Amino acid sequence: MNPLSAPYYQEDYKLKDTKPQLGERWPHGGIRGAGGWISSERATSTYDLVEQMFYLYVRVEKARDLPTNPVSGSCDPYVEVKLGNYKGKTRHFEKKSNPEWKQVFAFSKEKIQSSVLEVFVRDREIVGRDDYIGKVVFDMNEVPTRVPPDSPLAPQWYRLEDRRDDRKVKGEVMLAVWIGTQADEAFPEAWHSDAATVEGEGVFNIRSKVYVSPKLWYLRVNVIEAQDVEPLDKSQLPQAFVEAQVGNQVLKTKLCPTRTTNPLWNEDLIFVAAEPFEEQLVLTVENKVTPAKDEPLGRLRLSLNVIERRLDHRPVHSKWFNLEKFGFGALELDKRHELKFSSRIHLRVCLEGAYHVMDESTMYISDQRPTARQLWKQPIGILEVGILSAQGLLPMKTRDGRGTTDAYCVAKYGLKWVRTRTLVDNFNPKWNEQYTWEVYDPCTVITLGVFDNCHLGGSGTKPDSRIGKVRIRLSTLEADRIYTHSYPLLVLNPSGVKKMGELQLAVRFTCLSLASMIYLYAHPLLPKMHYLHPFTVNQLDSLRYQAMNIVAVRLGRAEPPLRKEVVEYMLDVDSHMWSMRRSKANFFRIVSLFSGAISMSKWLGEVRYWKNPVTTILVHVLFLILICYPELILPTIFLYMFLIGIWNYRFRPRHPPHMDTKLSWADAVHPDELDEEFDTFPTSKQQDVVRMRYDRLRSVAGRIQTVVGDMATQGERFQALLSWRDPRATSLFVIFCLIAAVVLYVTPFKIITLVAGLFWLRHPRFRSKLPSIPSNFFRRLPSRADTML
Repeated sequence: MNPLSAPYYQEDYKLKDTKPQLGERWPHGGIRGAGGWISSERATSTYDLVEQMFYLYVRVEKARDLPTNPVSGSCDPYVEVKLGNYKGKTRHFEKKSNPEWKQVFAFSKEKIQSSVLEVFVRDREIVGRDDYIGKVVFDMNEVPTRVPPDSPLAPQWYRLEDRRDDRKVKGEVMLAVWIGTQADEAFPEAWHSDAATVEGEGVFNIRSKVYVSPKLWYLRVNVIEAQDVEPLDKSQLPQAFVEAQVGNQVLKTKLCPTRTTNPLWNEDLIFVAAEPFEEQLVLTVENKVTPAKDEPLGRLRLSLNVIERRLDHRPVHSKWFNLEKFGFGALELDKRHELKFSSRIHLRVCLEGAYHVMDESTMYISDQRPTARQLWKQPIGILEVGILSAQGLLPMKTRDGRGTTDAYCVAKYGLKWVRTRTLVDNFNPKWNEQYTWEVYDPCTVITLGVFDNCHLGGSGTKPDSRIGKVRIRLSTLEADRIYTHSYPLLVLNPSGVKKMGELQLAVRFTCLSLASMIYLYAHPLLPKMHYLHPFTVNQLDSLRYQAMNIVAVRLGRAEPPLRKEVVEYMLDVDSHMWSMRRSKANFFRIVSLFSGAISMSKWLGEVRYWKNPVTTILVHVLFLILICYPELILPTIFLYMFLIGIWNYRFRPRHPPHMDTKLSWADAVHPDELDEEFDTFPTSKQQDVVRMRYDRLRSVAGRIQTVVGDMATQGERFQALLSWRDPRATSLFVIFCLIAAVVLYVTPFKIITLVAGLFWLRHPRFRSKLPSIPSNFFRRLPSRADTML
């Protein structure tokens, strides 16, 4: 029974410190670089952030001179590698006595219980049992150990032996057998004993892989004007617009305000395109005949490969393009050439290389480099992540009548995605895989997600299930320190927040240039084109959605594919959807921001009302000193903030931040609000449920409406001071301003500040509980609220 599924289990959502045995530790007690039986000149290892895992590797290269079957006269050979209860098979070849397999088998050393490795060569039979050709036997105690970065072990020819005795038989097989670690280059492509139950196409879906996001460009199409646009109905001038399409992206210009054969638009249409370019830019000039009917007038197709690439803010040259007339197909090319004139369209088209194409939320951005590689800066650091293991995963599906989980981990930073191998039927998988990224900006976030693999054969097209996600902001990490923590994997379900297990990571951020890193803190996060020629908020949302779709499609074509549901979860596809829970969380985040100011105002109120006379007297003394020496005010403020920062250094966070259920308002959310958050868009709920939620939303919006109205009222009262809306109030205020100007001109500023301060700090005995005169005057001023319907 999984301990996390016990009803009495008190779920812990906190980050935990772990102390894994990191680094290379070899058999016989040797430690890399520590004077054991193996020593190395390298100061560090490329796999020093993971726990060492040992494997027995068997490389089956090829065979020769295999005997043929006396009945069929041919040989359909394959190799079976057997170690204890584990068996691995190569693919078979038909009618081939000299086959080449070039396959590697990896057996986890901690699960090895046999002292003998057997390699069988068999002849596949369609009917009956496969024929035995020969075998090779290895003593496990004699298998050599390979230490990277040594070259691969050279395979050797071995004579096949008979099954019953050691008599040699005809045929040889070329093998290499050694003990290595997960750092071996044969590890990613090897058949693994812990996935022995996976067969067929599922074998390709369990391997660890590195993916690279496609190179994304913004395509800017500036539609300027068109000439000689003729509708089918010559009696009426066209009211034209342009529809542009790149793949599945379709954008339209506004209607030309006047009916003319030479329409003018001068509009920018922005698309997302990915290299290698597979789509064309298709522009269609259309006439709005009726509100429900559009009439195509001409079309233009442009290959994206011939479009100019812009690397700065300087505009590209505009060009005139001839439009292809509708109604002239491929069979009427001669008629097309007979045309006396052609409609033309004036365009300025370019691929924007100086923007960063955003496919993820700016809150969790992992890369901000521009598209054009020649605009990239040098990296300022190296990020190394050791994906160690997961603990206490919950069953995600049922197989053979019992719960099981086939977990793998995906990490995304910058353009590089990594995917660990899938460990089959394991609630505590140990991956121990290490990956490295170049860092170009420390104010970025790496995202790691754990998923359940549902594509191991026999499960159809069911999407991979989410187990949990972890985000780590690099700027919160100290340089050159190894962070080893166990992160809770939290998922929000319609039933509430749920802990699915824990993910153990080892993270190290190495700074290559401290000066470059400090230099970055004074520069904008995104490339300068985002500020010189910014996009609108709606454009950015739409472009991010298109970029995310393109990335999901391209990564889904890889082998094994990084599936769409995985990419969307990693890129937070639904972060913009309405959520009452998230709205409450953001509201209380704002409240917490003002908590310091509120506490300060409370303390000043206590000082004003002499709650603690000693403190009030000290404040009086400080106030008088600052009045006498005003040049000390700013130095005092900055010195005070410096001392606060030094004092807080003792209490600085010792670990990276993680998912906070209290901050997210996930542990106190109403079930119906969660059900609403997981609803589809548009909604799929019953009418009465939608009506109830709509009424709830109206009540919340009504309160927001009242607060916004009150803020507008206060602002309009300020405007009313000098607007003569209330003649008596404005007269009083104008006379007061004249008197104040004379008094302030005659009286030194220090005296005025001193009198105002002492009056504000006066003893409660000299105070009235009624509102002050300025407050009374301000509240009597008119606003425009009484003119609203």
